[in-house]
This record gives sequence, structure tokens and C-alpha cells, in this order.
Amino acid sequence: MENFRLRVFRAVARHLNFRIAAEELLLTQSAVTQQIKALESELDVALFDRSGGRVSLTQAGAALLPFAEKLAALSEQAREAVAATTGGNVGRLALGASQTIGQYLLPRLIAGFLQENPKVQISVMGGNTQTILEALAEHRVQLCLIEGPAMRRDVQVEPFMEDHMVCVVPSGHEWADEEVDVKELQQALLVTRELGSGSRRIVEQALERAGLEVKKLRLAMTFDSTEGLLSAVEAGLGIAFVSRWAVRNQLALGTLKLARVRGLNLARMFSLATAAGPEPAGIVRTFQRFVLERAEGLTPRATGRSKPG
Repeated sequence: MENFRLRVFRAVARHLNFRIAAEELLLTQSAVTQQIKALESELDVALFDRSGGRVSLTQAGAALLPFAEKLAALSEQAREAVAATTGGNVGRLALGASQTIGQYLLPRLIAGFLQENPKVQISVMGGNTQTILEALAEHRVQLCLIEGPAMRRDVQVEPFMEDHMVCVVPSGHEWADEEVDVKELQQALLVTRELGSGSRRIVEQALERAGLEVKKLRLAMTFDSTEGLLSAVEAGLGIAFVSRWAVRNQLALGTLKLARVRGLNLARMFSLATAAGPEPAGIVRTFQRFVLERAEGLTPRATGRSKPG
């Protein structure tokens, strides 16, 4: 239904890179170039400046982009409207997910959703909470699943699941399977996620509520992924706080252990985030309702065993 040249134009405009756009569209780079040249010929104006080894939008390209995005959205709405007459859902759904959710929870939710809506095409953008909320605000994704506070006024947030973060230590650590007072964390080496991570923000807020000064803690290293964090703990580089979702396999294998920290409350909410404005409709709303209804049934226990279903 959508003009293919405009779809190619949007991909190049999004990445400002012909090669990456070609990979996304499953085309050759020369095919992408041909489509852009054909569109430029049709409009009799250059849409991209390719000088200096860099790609940027011309004034004409920048003027066309919002209309190309509106036409894409209108095409999706038309597909959804037609599908609704037959009782089904069809179209594309672009999701954003912060790392813990994207790695450990979202695949299960998508699998269940596609069983009921097999004609929906889903793409997922991963990153920390700050990164994917920026993508939401820029309309590069339609809905986000985040694990930290939004800290923005241009998004709407709706909690969908309670999560608990746990303290993980190497299997031979003196705190393994023990309870320690929160003040003992002042002497521990900590490995944490990077700035902008929702998990890191939750941990820092909890530590401050418990009376600890975060800047005085012994921070050993930071990592931009939860997997890197867990590997660092396994290697003995420090202890860490992670979602119970992330550590189930390591606990089952015995490569990591839990330490119970007395006086520290690390409960948090996983949330759905949509752009501020009208309530979501169509496939976005259908997926939102699915998550709200089904997510709690997937909740794992801290030991890594799922609730019986």
C-alpha cells in the first residue's frame, strides 16, 4: 500500500547511511541508491547531501520527511482498519525495550502475542531506559517497556509488573547465601550498569534511602549490559545488583549466589511507556492490553524457577 520509494527514503533519512538502510530493507546498496535517485528525479530536487563523505538531509529532504512518516502511519492505520473488519490484527509494531526486559521477558511476551496475532510484524530496539525513551519521543518506536523511572514529561507510563533486584556475589564469596546489613556495602567492591540505565538509577535511589552516600561507595567498574555485569561478578571483580530475571540461569548452575541485604528495598516496577498525547490505538493498544493481562503470569521466583502455570 505504501510508496516503496518513500519507505527507502525514510530508512536512509533515519540512519543517514545508505549501507545500513540497505541492510534494514534487505536490498543492495545500489538498489537503495537507485530508489533515492528516482524519487529525487520525480520531485526534481536533491533530498540528500552526499558531499564530504557524509550523508545529510537537504532542506528539501527535511521538508519531505515528516510527510513521509505521516503517509507511513496512515498506511498502517488503513491496514489495521481493514484487518479489524475480519476480526484480526495486521501491520507493523515497533517496540523499544530496556536491556533486562528485552533479554529475559519480552521474547516470551512477543511469542504469546504472535500466537494470537500471527500477521503482525514486530521489530525491537534495545538499549538503556534513556536511549529507548529518546527513540519513543522521536517516534522511532511506538511503545517501550522500561525498568526505571521515565524522568520525562513527553511520555506516558503505565506499570505492568513488579520486579525485584537482588544482590549477586561470586559462588565462593563470604556473603553467599548469607544476610548482611546494608552498611556493609560501604566496604564492598561494586560493579554497576552505566549512567542512563534504569537499573542503576533504581539501585542508587534505594541505597540513598537506606542512608548510604553513593559517591562514597567503592565502585570498581561499569558495564553497558547486564550480561557483562554478571560475567564480572563471576570473575570476582565485585558484587552487583540485578533483576531476578537476569540471574536465574547462573543461580541454577551455582556460578553465582545471592546475598540478602537487610535494610535495602529493591522492589521496582516494569512499565509500559507511550508518547504523550492521545491514547494508543490499533496494534499498539492491542499489545499494551496483552502485556497488562499476561505479564504477571510469567513472573519468576528469585531462585530462577518460574511459577507453575
